[in-house]
Amino acid sequence: MKKYTITGMSCAACSARVEKAVSSVEGVTSCSVSLLTNSMGVEGSASESAIIKAVTAAGYGAVPANKAAASPKNDDNLSNESELSNIKHRLAASLVFLLILMYISMGHSMLGLPLPQFMADNNLMNGLAQLLLAAIVMVINQKFFINGTKGLIHRSPNMDTLVAMGSMAAFVYSTWSLFAMTDAQVKGDIVRTAFYSHELYFESAAMILTLITVGKLLETRSKGKTTDALKSLIKLSPKTANVIRDGVETEITADEVVKGDIFIVRPGQSIPVDGIVLEGESAVNESAITGESIPVDKKAGSTVTSATINSSGFLKCEATRVGTDTTISQIIKLVSDAAATKAPIAKTADKVSGIFVPAVIIIAVITLIIWLIVGKSAGFALARAISVLVISCPCALGLATPVAIMVGSGTGARNGILFKNAVSLEQTGKVSIVALDKTGTITAGEPVVTDIIPAHGYTENELLSIALALEIHSEHPLAKAVINHCNGKNLTFEEVTAFRSVSGNGLTAEHNGIKISGGNYSFISSVSIVPDDMKKAAEMLSSAGKTPLLFSKGEKSIGLIAVADVIREDSIDAIKQMKKMGIRTIMLTGDNEITAKAIGEQAGVDEIIAGVLPDEKEAAVRSLKKQGVTAMVGDGINDAPALTSADMGIAVGAGTDVAIDAADVVLMKSSLIDVPAAIRLSRATLRNIKQNLFWAFCYNIIGIPLAAGAYIKLFGWELNPMFGAAAMGLSSFCVVTNALRLNMFNPYDASRDKKQSAHVKTEVNSDSSTEKTIKIKGMMCEHCEARVKKALEELNAVKSAEVSHKSGTAVAELCSDISDTELKQAVEDAGYKVTKIV
Repeated sequence: MKKYTITGMSCAACSARVEKAVSSVEGVTSCSVSLLTNSMGVEGSASESAIIKAVTAAGYGAVPANKAAASPKNDDNLSNESELSNIKHRLAASLVFLLILMYISMGHSMLGLPLPQFMADNNLMNGLAQLLLAAIVMVINQKFFINGTKGLIHRSPNMDTLVAMGSMAAFVYSTWSLFAMTDAQVKGDIVRTAFYSHELYFESAAMILTLITVGKLLETRSKGKTTDALKSLIKLSPKTANVIRDGVETEITADEVVKGDIFIVRPGQSIPVDGIVLEGESAVNESAITGESIPVDKKAGSTVTSATINSSGFLKCEATRVGTDTTISQIIKLVSDAAATKAPIAKTADKVSGIFVPAVIIIAVITLIIWLIVGKSAGFALARAISVLVISCPCALGLATPVAIMVGSGTGARNGILFKNAVSLEQTGKVSIVALDKTGTITAGEPVVTDIIPAHGYTENELLSIALALEIHSEHPLAKAVINHCNGKNLTFEEVTAFRSVSGNGLTAEHNGIKISGGNYSFISSVSIVPDDMKKAAEMLSSAGKTPLLFSKGEKSIGLIAVADVIREDSIDAIKQMKKMGIRTIMLTGDNEITAKAIGEQAGVDEIIAGVLPDEKEAAVRSLKKQGVTAMVGDGINDAPALTSADMGIAVGAGTDVAIDAADVVLMKSSLIDVPAAIRLSRATLRNIKQNLFWAFCYNIIGIPLAAGAYIKLFGWELNPMFGAAAMGLSSFCVVTNALRLNMFNPYDASRDKKQSAHVKTEVNSDSSTEKTIKIKGMMCEHCEARVKKALEELNAVKSAEVSHKSGTAVAELCSDISDTELKQAVEDAGYKVTKIV
């Protein structure tokens, strides 16, 4: 995705206009514009110059994000400090002249406050002073008029257009009234002079601009807080690194570190890049990345992550990931990209925003005409029309979704839950089925010793010493489990000779001239006598999903050690929480049925599917998707097909890069408890978006008729344009403030969990399968294929879809009738263009 910084946008109508203009450029497959961060993400083969030209033609400015970031004037595109400072200065200057204007226009006539004699007794001088002061306020706030006029010229009126039209209408009418009053005064017409002296709305023209600026100040300040999580991540990025080059320790910037560099990290320093420890031991605080506050012990061979803090010891490391490849850079990119994308729920607001401002202008004109027809004065009719213009707020519609997405994704990032885009943040909360990989997801992924049963006449330590002497020569994962267990007990052992590995069975060696052996039951029973009680213990442990390793000395059994990949401490609790939330849990594993059943029952999953290969996992997930919105949670390469096929792919952070790339959500702590936390956060964010949209729509549905005077006859309600302007400014502030509440949301609090109605997909009759071939433009890689495949297979009528970016086609196997329009809509919603369906 190419990212651009967009300038000149003021409301949702602006972002909709830019999005429409860029989407029409040849080669653009998808475009998403964020009003919140003034950014645009574009996918496709279109050139930078063509995209920038389209934005410029629409009346706005565009700069590639990397160039904007390098510019001294834009050293922090996520920060709105300069904009906030500009608004403060404008507001302060506006208030000074507005207060003087209000004193002259209302203070004297309504409150009897004193004025200079030449102004108190002369309506003309009073009116001229008001005109001058209002004009000064309008010049101070010329931004509204410049941007609003540009919008009209480019046939894309925006919020600034509404404000400019409202203020200018009040100013022009007041100026005309001032000339009419002057003419009446010259002719000695006292009645007309008195009438026109009350038709001056200069204070309204100035007040509208000032109150809108107040609203903009509140909105901008609040918008700045929505990016706090992202800005804090950027601040965490280390600035310098101590590297050893040519045998000399040198301090350089973190950006200058290259892969393979040896760097030094002392206590209290941040780790500059991802790497592997070569020397030293320490505890590293990884809370910035994982959200976990307990420091993690590091030693030679351990991996270290950029932006984490070395708490105690001295570490010498080798750089493995540098620059934009570091973990912290990838996290920043994910959170930033999530803010630059749009959630499906935003589409309704976007459609409304595209026609909102022109519709408001038409309503204002109709309002003016109707009140004039019914016999009201021009001043009254104009006041109603101005109120319509200034109360309407497209900003609230445009901000309703992106602010919640930004705050929600930021809250997730602080807790080690990374949503790759806005779609994943919205859709995760709709999950009704969770398929879980076993090894490395439900379990720790590393076998450990669980049971030690020495034979009669042997102690536990004697059994472990002989086992250690044998297993220390093996590279097998089960041997590693025994070695790690023994290392914790500081056991001694004597070296063995004639070591030999019997493939698939076990190990043999000589110990003080006596043959010792270790391995499975069939191997040990062939070289020694295994007592019945030991045989029963081995069978019992096997049925519990553990692997019994039997050991013998000579022809005598000396005991067994059971090894198993144990369930993570929080997996059982995580599965309980998901059940409480109304989510069906299924374990998918390639392990045998006995082991899978033992682990599944202990974990408490609803269903177990064992002995499945990677392609069979993908097929199982495809089958589950027909029953409800399905999430796949995995960590290995073998999980990648299933992660891609699922409605939502969730990868644990300790997993492979392939799994993480294939997933929609990444859990940095590799903890299953983060799965219900992610679902909880998604539900809270979606709930917040719905609240924001409800407020934005209701505000305009109620406010516009009120401003137009529709309630005057019914309730006597009449809205002054100044109050309309205040309401417009506050509406956006309310939306942003509501979204900021997500900062206080605790995704790990299960106390308020409720079963939500499952997003179930209706089962369809597979006997009526037919095929349709869809010609698609814009697919360029396997990632594109996966997106189109997912979009089509989410349709109830589509049984499966085979997609090829090389041929530019998708073959959809149907199991019920579906219109070409629905198929086309699904593909185009995924960001691609359908040219033909046959």
